[in-house]
Amino acid sequence: MIQWLKQLRIAFGASFLWLVCLIYFTQGFRSFVWTAVSYQLKDKLRLSPSASQFVTSIVFFPWSVKPLYGIVSDCIPIRGRKRIPYLVIAALLSLFPWLILGINISSRSSRTPLMILLTLQNLGSAMADVVIDAMIAEAVRSEKASFAGDLQSISWMAMAFGGIWGSLIGGYTLNNLPIDQIFLLFSLLPALQLLSCGLVEENSVGDKVISEYSSSSGGSLTVNGRESHEVTSRSQNDNSAEKSKSSTLRRKRSQKSAEQGAETARKSQVPARGSLVAKWLQSFKMATLSLFGAFRKPIILRPMTWFFLAHVTVPNLSTVMFYYQTEVLKLEASFLGTTRVIGWFGLMLGTLIYNRYLKKMKLRRILLCAHVGLSILSLLDGVLVSRLHLSVGISDKIMVIFGSALADGINQFKFMPFLILSGQLCPPGIEGTLFALFMSINNFGSTVSSFVGAGLASILNISSGNFDNLLIGILIQVVCTFIPITCLSLIPKEATGISA
Repeated sequence: MIQWLKQLRIAFGASFLWLVCLIYFTQGFRSFVWTAVSYQLKDKLRLSPSASQFVTSIVFFPWSVKPLYGIVSDCIPIRGRKRIPYLVIAALLSLFPWLILGINISSRSSRTPLMILLTLQNLGSAMADVVIDAMIAEAVRSEKASFAGDLQSISWMAMAFGGIWGSLIGGYTLNNLPIDQIFLLFSLLPALQLLSCGLVEENSVGDKVISEYSSSSGGSLTVNGRESHEVTSRSQNDNSAEKSKSSTLRRKRSQKSAEQGAETARKSQVPARGSLVAKWLQSFKMATLSLFGAFRKPIILRPMTWFFLAHVTVPNLSTVMFYYQTEVLKLEASFLGTTRVIGWFGLMLGTLIYNRYLKKMKLRRILLCAHVGLSILSLLDGVLVSRLHLSVGISDKIMVIFGSALADGINQFKFMPFLILSGQLCPPGIEGTLFALFMSINNFGSTVSSFVGAGLASILNISSGNFDNLLIGILIQVVCTFIPITCLSLIPKEATGISA
């Protein structure tokens, strides 16, 4: 392990590895502060389950437009740099909302200011996620390509480590610290990310263009200088007065020509910058057209449509279940944090099972089994709400822990084929941005699913203290889980877990 880390440090540098691990750790550790946000919406703002889920869906929308950040950072450098300035902007967007929420009580006690600040914070987090992925892709090119898997591994390890610790201590701190201090504590991570950006050097893309203009200008001046020297030599070797006058005139013309050449070279710098801006805007336009042109191809559009439908056709009732677990089952914040830790281990176990046993299975069959499994898990939620488990001696906590571990594991069976198809369908040249688009489709589908769940909860009149119709909502969710199965023909027939 230590030797492996040393090899990565030699290949990429300690500062770059630190920045990668810090950003991914922060992404996982967000569970620490979002537990507090969930309780803030429920207990302080006293929102209904549907209203709380609506707010959560809105504030996570920036994760649904990730390709925009990638295209902008690719095509529009800031002060000649394409990555670090955007990481600085992302860190600032992540930092200040938590500081404001921690210091200003009115900002966290009203729905609209809280929603705006949380949306800005997610904008910073999503931007940092896209930019650091681009930096990783650039770092593993050419001679470092053999370390691509290692760099991805350490990234996921950092995020899992952050997720486990964030979930583990998030509930305990909520029981022992006021919410404003939790917000301020978490702001230390984006502040550290901001400082760490200064440790990583990035080559300027603008310097190359400017140096080309400078060298061409310098060449012009050299030619003019050489003409002046030659005229002066001829004038010194000529004893004729007329030739001397003639050479003097030529020398003056030559000097004037040199001055004009220098002035022309200086002026050429101004339109050069304008042309750079035009070039950036043109590349932004071309990248956008290439991105959507590739996405419109049936081989890409059809499977991505299925993954989107797999989200939006199934209402997400997670926030409603959170209200039920805290208000009816009286589960503590520390216990719910522990269930999220179990969920992280379930996710890792699901990944291991997939890689060991499911890679060679047809994707259609994997996704079919995943949705059948998700429907069974929804039925377990129905058992929890109907209280049938108590008749056989199974406690509420066992049901919640068991359901959390299984849910994350089975969802990974569904997410791994998505990652594999996304990676294999990306055409050369726009892999990073198109992959970000695929992830955005997945995130946007989850957002729409949350909106659908909020609407369903509102229609069924499920509110804080009134969960009479929750069982009906869960049964509707079970039925909807089978809808994507009817559209599996959108997935390539011969695609397996390792090839599309």
